[in-house]
Amino acid sequence: MKMKQHRQIPANYKLKSVTVSQTPSGKYYASVLFEYENQVQEKEPQTFLGLDFSMHELYKGSNGSEPSYPRYYRQAEKRLKREQRRLSHMKKGSKNRDKQRIKVAKLHEEVANQRKDFLHKQSRQITNAYDCVCIEDLDMKAMAQALNFGKSVLDNGWGKFVSFLKYKLEEEGKRLVRVDKFFASSQTCSCCGYKNSDTKNLSVREWDCPECGTHHDRDVNAAINIRNEGMRLVSA
Repeated sequence: MKMKQHRQIPANYKLKSVTVSQTPSGKYYASVLFEYENQVQEKEPQTFLGLDFSMHELYKGSNGSEPSYPRYYRQAEKRLKREQRRLSHMKKGSKNRDKQRIKVAKLHEEVANQRKDFLHKQSRQITNAYDCVCIEDLDMKAMAQALNFGKSVLDNGWGKFVSFLKYKLEEEGKRLVRVDKFFASSQTCSCCGYKNSDTKNLSVREWDCPECGTHHDRDVNAAINIRNEGMRLVSA
């Protein structure tokens, strides 16, 4: 098979294995595994960023940033339903059904590739800008089941985003710090430390601190608290 090699493999890399896989859409991929020595020097964290999971924006940062996630699955949902309905009405074993199955698989693959590309770009931007990223240690599967937000959580891709972010940071000697999921990031005022029990209700998106009078965006305030807790864990 012809191959386009876009970068040279160093002479000290040792080839360990080649795994060939086929996607449901019929494409073949070869995953090549090399072994090499790589001594990463850990950096002393100077710049910190806290990220709070957000259903619609992917996350909100302690610096006020939000990536405006395009929600690729929701955009393609009508097309997917239409093509899957056509597939379900076709005779099993027929050539037309096999063609339609590949068409549906390609649509799913397109959505997955768009999401993966977006998450790679976001994680790279953050890695380039910060030495330490602090996040909540969330169980996304449990969250999807408990809140009945299955499709939205899966479309969001937070788990994949965290894994991308983790390996990119580690490659540069930087750190990803996980803050306990029971840490009261949303309830605590990031300015004075006052705890507002009203924010247990997820419908409360903004609130004013009765102690210091600071106006808070729920998610940005949580991200600041996550960053501060992450800084405390690193210094400890």
